[in-house]
Parts: sequence; structure tokens; C-alpha cells
Amino acid sequence: MHEPRLTRALRQLLNTQRVGALGTLNVNGKPFVSMVPYAIDAQAACLVIHVSLLAAHTRNLLAMPEVSLMVMQSEVTGEPVHALSRVSLQGVAAQLQPDSPGWMSARSSYLARFPEALPMTELGDFSFIAITVGSARQVAGFGSARALDAHEIVSVLGPQQPGQSQALQ
Repeated sequence: MHEPRLTRALRQLLNTQRVGALGTLNVNGKPFVSMVPYAIDAQAACLVIHVSLLAAHTRNLLAMPEVSLMVMQSEVTGEPVHALSRVSLQGVAAQLQPDSPGWMSARSSYLARFPEALPMTELGDFSFIAITVGSARQVAGFGSARALDAHEIVSVLGPQQPGQSQALQ
């Protein structure tokens, strides 16, 4: 199965970067951006974050679940920053209930990427949040930009099909 170049680039970006800038809205509708580590739950075809219920971004997304997450290639010294590969993902966040099938899948995916976070998963004030992505805007360098719909995002986040590139988790 042939995978288009931009889809392959997006899959690689999401699988090699481990943090993103999470955009939420506070109760007054004011934007708030914070850094969050994220994992990909291929089984649910969503992104997973593990956040403290005490954090401002968590309170924001629980009150207003529409979020945006920007993932960007790391800067390379001497290279133009305007050409960095990046994607802005728009989605809906949902708190997962402990020990539910979704929570178990999210926890497994998150710990596969961040095994050092195991002790944090035992803390009562932390929660797994699934972000179901409905659309995205990908920029893969100068002159390489596109919009993606939910179906295209699911094909990138979901289980890989035979013949697709195997990027590192």
C-alpha cells in the first residue's frame, strides 16, 4: 500500500516528537497555551495526555473540551526556522475514567512512550485525557501545507497497515 509523502512526514513527526503546545480556553474564553507530553493510542486513533487535575490547562479543557495541539520538529542550528515541519491539530478532549477500557489503552500507550511516568499514574490528582482529532493543518516545509479531515487523521493515528512506514514510537 502506497502512503503519500505528506502522510508519511506527518506520521514521522507525530511519532518522533514527544511534546506539544496545548491550546485551551479558560472560563472567560481567553486562550491559554502550555507544554504537554503526548502519546498516540493507535487502538483508539487518538492522542493521549496525562495531566494534573490541579493544572490550569486541565481545568480549562474539562470546562471547554475543544483544544488544539501543535507539534513541531525540533529546531536545527543553522537551518531556517520558517521551514520547520509542524502540525496544528484541533480536537475534543475527554477525561477517561480509571480502569475503563479506554483508560487502560491510553495508560498502556502513554507508558510505552514514557515509562518513567509510571509513578505519576498512581497519583490521584492525575488523569488520562484522550484527544479525538477532528481536523489538522500540516506544514511540511516551504510550499508543503495541507488541511486534513478526521478520516485522514484516523489513518495516521490508528493502527498501521501493511506497507506503511514504521516510525519509532
